[in-house]
Amino acid sequence: MEGMTVLVVDDETSTRQTIARMLEAGGFRVEQASSGADALKRLASDSASIDFVLTDVTMPGMTGIDLSYQIRDQYPRIPVAIVSGDVSELERSVIARSDVPFIKKPFHAESLYSAVREAVRRVAEE
Repeated sequence: MEGMTVLVVDDETSTRQTIARMLEAGGFRVEQASSGADALKRLASDSASIDFVLTDVTMPGMTGIDLSYQIRDQYPRIPVAIVSGDVSELERSVIARSDVPFIKKPFHAESLYSAVREAVRRVAEE
């Protein structure tokens, strides 16, 4: 897992940077996007360099759930995990049905690394 490039997608700069630092401390390379649209632009320009996407649920314009579906459709080799501090029951149900790992904020670095490994394992088994 070390050396993988993770695209962190979150509209809150401080949260995105904190997650990026955690991942970098774990040996990951990190790119950042401030929205779902920004993430899709980065993937369209160079999807081969992205190994994993970690996205927040609640963002203006496009939710992390919507982004995860688009990534699965357009880039099925790229695993996705969703993070959020506040998820409605409906969102939780949709996430569960999508079979995308979910990480509840706040989280520790080890739970983050574990979710990355789980998402990569799921994609490899498909």
